[in-house]
Amino acid sequence: MSPLIFVTGASSGIGQALAWRYYQAGFSLALVARRTDDIQAWALKQGLEPSRYKIYSADVAVVDSIVAATVQCLASQGVPDVVIANAGVSIGMDSAVRGDLDVLTRTFAINNVGLAATFHAFIEPMARRGSGALVGIGSVAGIRGLPGHGAYCASKAAVIGYCESLRGELRDSGVKVVTICPGYIDTPLTRHNRYSMPFLMQADVFADKAFDTISAGDSYRVIPWQMGVVAKALRLLPNWLYDKVLSGRARKKRITDV
Repeated sequence: MSPLIFVTGASSGIGQALAWRYYQAGFSLALVARRTDDIQAWALKQGLEPSRYKIYSADVAVVDSIVAATVQCLASQGVPDVVIANAGVSIGMDSAVRGDLDVLTRTFAINNVGLAATFHAFIEPMARRGSGALVGIGSVAGIRGLPGHGAYCASKAAVIGYCESLRGELRDSGVKVVTICPGYIDTPLTRHNRYSMPFLMQADVFADKAFDTISAGDSYRVIPWQMGVVAKALRLLPNWLYDKVLSGRARKKRITDV
């Protein structure tokens, strides 16, 4: 029986690229998204074998919805070998605007609570089996805050901290917890950005590198590595200089701009 990967946000972008990379490696797929029609159209276009994939409808912002999808996967396809909590949103915010507090709430519901809920039902069966990988998709933006990116930066910093905590909890279980922090990846999420995106990487190239990272059981990786160097350099800057460097930088579009 082929190994199984469970991936959220599989209807486009990084999630879709990861699904395709794992399919090529011989995995069966458990594909999760709200837009299930988009996944089905993609699966037909790619010529996926019907016996090697199932599609689950879920909104990761709703705990009962994503938990139900994970339970369905366990009943239908068994315990995955890899679970990738990839679903996420990135929207600019201004805390002085009341409506943007709702953006913050939904961002955390998807990027953080949804991530934990994605892992929830798989932790005990993976630990009983003594193997598997739980993969959280963070971001370089979680390493240091960016003006106008408060919701996204804070949520991705929380992903990094949460996965590190979970890694410690599962250290002796045989279950790996992997944190991957993408830099700028060419996806529908980034194409509306109105600022420069150094070291922009194609989604399929990212998927190859992420596949290697997860296979190796690495605990943390920034992809591409150049963005890791940039992030570390920015981390070393004193606050006054960091603020000066970012002065005048274009901000991420808010929901009223999208």
